[in-house]
Amino acid sequence: MASAFYNIGLQGFIQSATRIDLTGDTIKVRPLRVSAYTFAATDASMTPVVAATGGPGDATLGTKVLGTGVNGGNFDAADSTFVAWTAGAALDSLAIFKFVTNDAGSTPIAYIDGFSVVPNGGDITFVWQATAPFIFKI
Repeated sequence: MASAFYNIGLQGFIQSATRIDLTGDTIKVRPLRVSAYTFAATDASMTPVVAATGGPGDATLGTKVLGTGVNGGNFDAADSTFVAWTAGAALDSLAIFKFVTNDAGSTPIAYIDGFSVVPNGGDITFVWQATAPFIFKI
């Protein structure tokens, strides 16, 4: 599987009824395990997006920025740290989503994979790419 967007996330960028404001809304990241969740572009909420166990839960992205000029359409944020993730199976994908009040009301935006981090009981920091496309480009 390659990194991809959820259909409803893309829809949220162009429809006013389901508008996603990447810098104004609460945007979170959820670590996942491909052994527990299979990406489906048609997932319309975060309910089927099974979080990896052993960690502190989702992290809210801070210092969110939308690129302009030559970086137009790129989305970036401060790196995300998960404190004291219990030792266990590898984390190998992430979901970026607009958080509302719960999983059923939250909108999946992007799925990111292509890495593997094995928790050892310490902190895990996801360092977002420092050049375009940063977290992702829409």
